Amino acid sequence: MEDRGALSGRLALLEQTLVQEALCSELRALEPMAAHTTLRIGGPADLFAVPQGASAAARVLELCRQGQIPCLVVGNGSNLLVADAGIEGVVLCLKGGLRKLRREGDRITAGAGLLLGEVAAFAQAKGLAGFEFAAGIPGTVGGGVLMNCGAYGGELGRVVESSLVLSPDGEMAILKNSHHRFEYRHTALMESGDIVLAATFLLCEGDRDDIAAEMERLAAERRAKQPLQEPSAGSTFKRPPGGFAARLIDEAGLKGLSVGGAMVSPKHAGFLVNTGGATAADMRALMALVQERVLAHSGIWLEPEVRLVGRWD
Repeated sequence: MEDRGALSGRLALLEQTLVQEALCSELRALEPMAAHTTLRIGGPADLFAVPQGASAAARVLELCRQGQIPCLVVGNGSNLLVADAGIEGVVLCLKGGLRKLRREGDRITAGAGLLLGEVAAFAQAKGLAGFEFAAGIPGTVGGGVLMNCGAYGGELGRVVESSLVLSPDGEMAILKNSHHRFEYRHTALMESGDIVLAATFLLCEGDRDDIAAEMERLAAERRAKQPLQEPSAGSTFKRPPGGFAARLIDEAGLKGLSVGGAMVSPKHAGFLVNTGGATAADMRALMALVQERVLAHSGIWLEPEVRLVGRWD
């Protein structure tokens, strides 16, 4: 592992450059990541930065490459479990920084930092249907497209026409839908390291009242079935072939199972929630325990949907 002093020196120089070039709307050292994840868990990032826009984000990433500084790009933190020891290097948070939103006919182009719920509300106001399923997903456009998130039978891959991406070597490109290779909770971008800066969604004209009614129906279903009052990362595990993770966890009798402040929700077994004061170690241990017991009960190994990032032992 690299000497922390050497990295700290390069981070100090980077911070100075970011201030001089006015690249960020927010820039803080040792920022607790618990404030930037829906699990409300996570130690400090060495440096937390919100870029002013797409070109600023590209510049920050370029500076990190030049300085050999690790950089993790995040959105709303809705799919992350950050280690208690925090994250080494820079966390580049696109939420709040890339918020351009416009309509052109049946298309909506949205910046990566916008919440999916904001895009859904905009589409409804413009009388465009097809995005209702995403209204309650707590992620951003960038993260959502990257992992092809979905709910209630819908997936972003079905409505993405194209996306503006930034490659690991700093090149911007517009990728058509087919280049993403959308699969269940996976895209080619997750392998290539491309970062989504914006996406264009192809929708269809609809009645505003009908669209609003469908969004409210889905919201009511979420309120009835999901533990929305407690911090979580949504569905903790991916859906296994031919089944549902929540059903397998429930059948194994794991509802209410807890490790420290982390618990399998009694309301929805697919959600592992922070009941208050849960550590990343608690949540990771609970995830492992659920995997082991489901495997013993059903012979199926559950693959995490939540990403573990940061300084883990």
